[in-house]
Amino acid sequence: MSESSVIHDIGYQRYTGPRLGRGAVFAAIYVHGLRAAYGLGRSAKAKIFPWLVVGIVSLVAVILAAVRAQTGLLPLNYIQFADAMSWLIIFFVAIVAPELVSRDMRSGVLPLYFSRPLRAADYIGAKVAAMVTAVWALLAGPQFIIFLGGAFTTKTGMSGVWNELGDLLPAWAYSLLWALLFTGIGLLIASLTGKRAFAAGGIVAVFLMTTPVVGVLSILPSTTAQELAALASPMTLVSGVGQWLITGANTGLNIGRFGPVYAIEAITLIATCLLLLLARYRRVASL
Repeated sequence: MSESSVIHDIGYQRYTGPRLGRGAVFAAIYVHGLRAAYGLGRSAKAKIFPWLVVGIVSLVAVILAAVRAQTGLLPLNYIQFADAMSWLIIFFVAIVAPELVSRDMRSGVLPLYFSRPLRAADYIGAKVAAMVTAVWALLAGPQFIIFLGGAFTTKTGMSGVWNELGDLLPAWAYSLLWALLFTGIGLLIASLTGKRAFAAGGIVAVFLMTTPVVGVLSILPSTTAQELAALASPMTLVSGVGQWLITGANTGLNIGRFGPVYAIEAITLIATCLLLLLARYRRVASL
């Protein structure tokens, strides 16, 4: 350094506040992802589709509760309600999954994320948790509306309320299975491209292409083929698990003695999607 050199103090100071670590980063990504799923904190345009889906699903639940209050009959039970809303859930996932992961890839912020004390597993765990929560709430909230309609109109007092709760809780577990499976598939596909339109199209295509396969297999003359047909599509796969595990589910599927097979495939598919997703982001984090 020469004698004429000068050191200028421009006011930079070291950070002396609390360092919250990985847990706080995980929570921040989770909350941000959950808000993004419903368009909160974003433009009015981003809120239109998710809240339109919320409105439709909730309206159907209110109608079912009103019909039950007037007639004493429930056209769709809690399980059937989740199945009936499945196509809306698909489109919800197709919009939300790219919003959660494709946007980060396109904007190039992943290296910034992983330069902090944040691991790929933390990032993926937070995104998966946010998406699962958003999808589960989309079904569980309206199911709770139906429960309130049944609880307040029961003619058997508290025993009727407890019976209603006994129907609701397995349905919430069933909705969680929907959320886990759809989240795993949706986020995995969305993680493959930074273009949201391509990601959304790919997610919808997976479900559209597999559903006709179930129809073809179900009309084969073999009884075994008919009972296994629903394994070919994620939508009917969940229904098959519900038919096996939940008494009175009445999903309309004939799965015969193959209930355990449906459960094994569902668990395997969810685990495979999540592991592939983790491997994908570990590779990104290592670049």
